[in-house]
Amino acid sequence: MRVAIPCSDESGLNSTVSQHFGRARYFLIAEIGDEISTKVVELPFVNHMPGDIPRFLQSLGVDTVIVYGLGMKARSFFENMGITVISGAMGRVGEVLERFIRGNLVLDLEWERKEEFRRHGHCD
Repeated sequence: MRVAIPCSDESGLNSTVSQHFGRARYFLIAEIGDEISTKVVELPFVNHMPGDIPRFLQSLGVDTVIVYGLGMKARSFFENMGITVISGAMGRVGEVLERFIRGNLVLDLEWERKEEFRRHGHCD
């Protein structure tokens, strides 16, 4: 399994999950198998059109994305690509990844209703 988590900066496991998927410049990519390996990738573009980030992550072999919030267009792109979307994840990236692997990831199921997300215009 290959998982992508948008990071607030390039520090990877020590970063926090980016509040806004579409504004993240960095993603932690975790290969989860018998062993776990991680790397941080920077988006190869500054500006993007709808679908660019999902296509980029798909090109890296990602099959699951763990995010805090994302718009319906992005979610639709991922779902059409067969990529699982888990939204509402928050906190330090390393802790989120660890909890996901252990099966006890706690999600904020109210993320779409929160002012800090809505005021940025990311809810469709």
